[in-house]
Amino acid sequence: MTLPDPSAWGPILTILAMAIATYLCRISGVVLMGFIPLTPHVRRGLAALPGSIIAATVLPLIERLGLAAAVALLAAVGSMVLRRSELLALLVGMGVIAGLRALGF
Repeated sequence: MTLPDPSAWGPILTILAMAIATYLCRISGVVLMGFIPLTPHVRRGLAALPGSIIAATVLPLIERLGLAAAVALLAAVGSMVLRRSELLALLVGMGVIAGLRALGF
C-alpha cells in the first residue's frame, strides 16, 4: 500500500482535526456536567433547553420565509397540542404553507 500524494495530506488532516474537535465538543458536555450538582435551579434550566433550541432554529427560518411560514408553524403547533400526532402536525403545517403559497403569500 502506498501513501497518498503529499498534496492530499491537507484535506485529510483537516477532516481528522474536525472529527477530533467534534468528538471533544460532544464529550466535554458529559464530562463537565459530572462536576455540576443537579440542583432544582439547574434542572429547570436543563428542562428549558429543548424549547430554546427549537426557537433558535425555527425563528430565523420564519423571518426568512415570511408570514406563510409563521402561520403554518402555528397551525402545526395547534394540531400537535390538540391531537398529539407528529405526522398530523407535519401534514397540517405542510398543507397550510402549500395553500398559502398557492394563494400568493
